[in-house]
Amino acid sequence: MIRKPDAGAGTPATLALVRAGIPFAPHPYAHDPAAASYGLEAARELGLDPERVFKTLLADADGALVVGVVPVAGQLDLKALASAVGAKKAVMADPARAERKTGYVLGGISPVGQKSALTTVIDESALLHDTVFVSGGRRGLDIELAPSDLARAASATFAAIARA
Repeated sequence: MIRKPDAGAGTPATLALVRAGIPFAPHPYAHDPAAASYGLEAARELGLDPERVFKTLLADADGALVVGVVPVAGQLDLKALASAVGAKKAVMADPARAERKTGYVLGGISPVGQKSALTTVIDESALLHDTVFVSGGRRGLDIELAPSDLARAASATFAAIARA
């Protein structure tokens, strides 16, 4: 069941959701710093189908940073993301720039509560699930919420931006 936690503590992502009145459920897990894939680690540790767990990736689309949210088992299709945001080309963003613009560290970048408002696109496969899981703003914390609520919280659109 999705609930609203207390607003007294949390990450920028959880606090933003509480302020917006968007229901979600926090799912902490023991993070292993040696994990090769933070997203797959979250799915494994939480006992979830990797198709319901989404990773947040940043790309440079014609000079502008944009956010792509895709299932952890797949990859971001940069050409599809560029098309979804009206750009000619997209490449993966410099990790240090991604951390500066979002206010999060790699492996803990949430699509919600970022320091700078960035254009965000969620893979349309999220709509196949009642709820999805994304980073809660730190390594070892995922949040569960409805895809429509995620889109509202991140001011995001949906498009086919993932590939297997």
